Amino acid sequence: MGENNGVRSMLEAATEIQSNLMEQRNNIARTIVEGTAGGGIVRVSMQADGILIGVKIRDEAVDPDDVTMLEDLVTAAFRDALTKCGNVQAQALANAETSALLPVTKE
Repeated sequence: MGENNGVRSMLEAATEIQSNLMEQRNNIARTIVEGTAGGGIVRVSMQADGILIGVKIRDEAVDPDDVTMLEDLVTAAFRDALTKCGNVQAQALANAETSALLPVTKE
């Protein structure tokens, strides 16, 4: 019988881990990050799971004679946002791992 309790305990722990991972995944999808470039003249908003929400470009970023600069600013803002997405995801994973290490308690 003790063996069944051990298996049951492991299954409960696995279910708890799966539930926590899903919760962290939902938290990531609800978290909005913003990447910026050029002192904020270009902004990229993303969900932390990498879904692009929008791009804002202030008028002073638009120079018809220097389109390359605008392209570089958009690229830099996007990379900044992706870095922030990675940070949010890493923190969520750390939270999930921490809770997975906590003992399962019976009430």
